[in-house]
Amino acid sequence: MTILGIEFSAPERSVALRRDALLAQAAEAGGRHTAALGMIERVLAEARLSRGDIDTLAVGLGPGSYTGIRAAIALAQGWQLANGVKLLGVSSVEAIVARAHEENPAGRVAVVIDAQRQEFYLAMYELSAAGWTEVEPLRIVSLAMVRSRAEAGERLVGPEVTRWFPAGQLLSPTAAALTRLAAGRTQFVSGDKLEPIYLRETAFVKAPPSRVVLLPG
Repeated sequence: MTILGIEFSAPERSVALRRDALLAQAAEAGGRHTAALGMIERVLAEARLSRGDIDTLAVGLGPGSYTGIRAAIALAQGWQLANGVKLLGVSSVEAIVARAHEENPAGRVAVVIDAQRQEFYLAMYELSAAGWTEVEPLRIVSLAMVRSRAEAGERLVGPEVTRWFPAGQLLSPTAAALTRLAAGRTQFVSGDKLEPIYLRETAFVKAPPSRVVLLPG
């Protein structure tokens, strides 16, 4: 299986290629999702592969940058329509945990991701040599809640965590981590089933009816 990973949920966006082992990866900061095709071409050239060699796309579903995640999903949907590739959606939180496990496969780790509005996505995992287990599911919590975790000495990791919690560890989800997770999975979906992980309900405000303004005349 030749897997192209696309991870756009964090400020540093990345793509990676894997076939049995990691073949190539590229990353760019600044949130320019339009750079995706350029990064894809670079990793294909480095791996000496063509687009037709890719049979699976793994997409990071967040949580994180809603615009970035939607851009990655749209790219994957278009690719499937054009080439019939298989698609896998992977939680970006899992990609962060996978990186945390590589660095220190012991103890507990809290993944913290900015959810805006002075709130954060938070999930807790127990790490061991055998892997990791979710002990607190992903949810949105207050700044005060995460601060209390930091003051208690818990290990906090995330893409921008040190902006609020200096003792935290900067760890972003990467396309390389996505492809490693995707390599052991078979839960393929159609493009229309890929949805961002977004725990808030979407709220729409109906616009008021238009008014006719009569000018003096």
